[in-house]
Amino acid sequence: MGYRVGVDIGGSFTDFAVLNEQTHQIHTLKVLSRPDQPGSEILTGLSQLQQRDGIEPQHIDYFTHGTTVGINAVIQRRGVRLALFATEGFCDVLELARLKIPHIHDLFSRRPAPLITRDRVFAIKERTDRHGTVLQPVDRQSVLEAIEQARASGCQGIVVSLLHSYRNRHNEAAVKDIIDEVAPELLTSCSADIWPIIREYERTITATINAYVQPMVIHYLESFERALHTMGVQPPPRITKSNGGVMGVEQAKSECVQMVLSGTASGVIGASFLASACGFDKILSLDIGGTSADVAVIVDGQVAQGNGEIIGDFPIYIPSVAVTSVGQGGGSLAWIDNQGVLQMGPDSAGSLPGPVCFQRGGTQPTATDAFAACGMIGHGDLGYNAVKVDVAAARAAWKPLADQLGITVEETAETAIELAISSMYGDTSGLLSRFGLDPREFWFLAFGGAGPMMGCFLARELNMQGVIVPPTPGVLSALGGLVADIRNDFIRTLYSDLDATLADTLATEAEGLSQRARGWLREQHGTDMPFTLHYSADMRYRGQSFEIEVALQPEWLAQANVAALHEAFDRQHQQLFGHCDANSPVQIINLRLVIASPTPKPTLNILPDATEPVAVAKRVSAWIDGASHQVDVVVRASLRAGHHLNGPVIIAQDDCTTCVPPQMQVDVDTFGNLLITPVEAN
Repeated sequence: MGYRVGVDIGGSFTDFAVLNEQTHQIHTLKVLSRPDQPGSEILTGLSQLQQRDGIEPQHIDYFTHGTTVGINAVIQRRGVRLALFATEGFCDVLELARLKIPHIHDLFSRRPAPLITRDRVFAIKERTDRHGTVLQPVDRQSVLEAIEQARASGCQGIVVSLLHSYRNRHNEAAVKDIIDEVAPELLTSCSADIWPIIREYERTITATINAYVQPMVIHYLESFERALHTMGVQPPPRITKSNGGVMGVEQAKSECVQMVLSGTASGVIGASFLASACGFDKILSLDIGGTSADVAVIVDGQVAQGNGEIIGDFPIYIPSVAVTSVGQGGGSLAWIDNQGVLQMGPDSAGSLPGPVCFQRGGTQPTATDAFAACGMIGHGDLGYNAVKVDVAAARAAWKPLADQLGITVEETAETAIELAISSMYGDTSGLLSRFGLDPREFWFLAFGGAGPMMGCFLARELNMQGVIVPPTPGVLSALGGLVADIRNDFIRTLYSDLDATLADTLATEAEGLSQRARGWLREQHGTDMPFTLHYSADMRYRGQSFEIEVALQPEWLAQANVAALHEAFDRQHQQLFGHCDANSPVQIINLRLVIASPTPKPTLNILPDATEPVAVAKRVSAWIDGASHQVDVVVRASLRAGHHLNGPVIIAQDDCTTCVPPQMQVDVDTFGNLLITPVEAN
């Protein structure tokens, strides 16, 4: 009997999802994360699965892992000291960036200091023109001088980003050869190898982030591999990617930037799988953990993709799931500013010390403590008995802030909840506007430890269809890593008008990308794997500054059907911006290809039909919407398909608590999902 394991390490808990390959059933587990000893939570979880469920490590055939080591290094600026080798005369690319301030409505907003300061940027004498023609070969002496200066500056790695290398990487490769020859101890990242896109800043910052986290990622992955081997896990682990797929560990070591959003992407893929399996066509995934709330768009089972996602202070221009992250989670800390106004986040209590009510050393109240103080959680253990909720401790933590504000503990805690929901509202509205979507057509699929706790409050503010809470919402991110397909992206910059002169180029470039993709799959994962190819292009009207991505049919490219590409772009432009111009010339900037190979998927359990009324475990007092309510507490495991509940109600289970406010109702579907809708909608 074999098992496939998916693991997601979050700020408070590490989640496990284990697929029995024979029965297609899922085992789940949560253990506390150990930021002080990264990776030890994996060994703890495997040991518990062995003891509890008899899952022997040597029987594990497939292991996927989502990690936050890369993104945390960028956010906390704990990466390595780097040098940048740039074309002579173009050394200010990171300093100039895009000449935008981070917050356009804040007159005091400042652009962040670059990851590589100007004193560690060194000029290389070389030149390639915009067509890819090498006008000046690399001057070896300038490279040797730059290496000596980088060493003198204490640099541990080098980023090579030369002008127009997206067209021709020859000069970047020549520089890297010299570095490898005379300074092999310096890890080197070439921008054209990481992600060869047009625009110097975008390509350079992406390569910089890759190099910035690479030594830590390599150390983490090598330690992780040794630990798994010690436990008896034989197959090499796979790492979830920012684009929602998985890759081998060797690729992860060299293309670290591809895994910066791996943990976030895992949750979105899990939501996509569940939405497709259960027949929901318009979904916003709502993943709320200890540190942040992450929202993504899923339409007809397809996750919206994006470029330029913000990591800490910087964008990365690799294909990734389009996620909006809000600095509000279950562990977000409450505080009072200098004007005496209550604030929430963005700082988080994380796993250690965690919320006050978790009794792990926390002293400053969090969003989770707010729900505890209001009586909405604390009616059972959480995290598979990993923590016990101390409601009295939560109330005591809120008391000093309540006294300072001159209101009750319940009012203070509810205000904190409203502040967190308000922050989520603004950013979620922005995500919907970005894709031209109407929230009234969408459901939230709420998961993560705090998603079901906070989801209904956000959904009613956005006037959404309702909220779906899956059977095991606390471990959906781990399930996402488990069901993620093998996937890789390829890109070729064309930068050409979309006209008849492009016809031959389109077919040739599409076939070239196809051959690269097939070769990658064959080399990385074997020759007998089924796969699909998905083409798209970054396009714009001539004169526009930025592009939109448009899905393309393979036959349009093979037949060089320029008219079909133009029409597809017009349709996409109309959907996003409400207008298009079929008579305006169009440019195609980049041609893209995604290759995907499916992985085995679990079978969803069918919940038995209800034959008895809903069993109420107990009745408690809870403060909701400015008033005290007597609220039923229902154990999730007792619910059956067809059961109906009216809010306010609290639904408790091993991995989270679902809080349903007044004027909302709950129906349990065939798959055991909780479908929570406004009463007035029916």
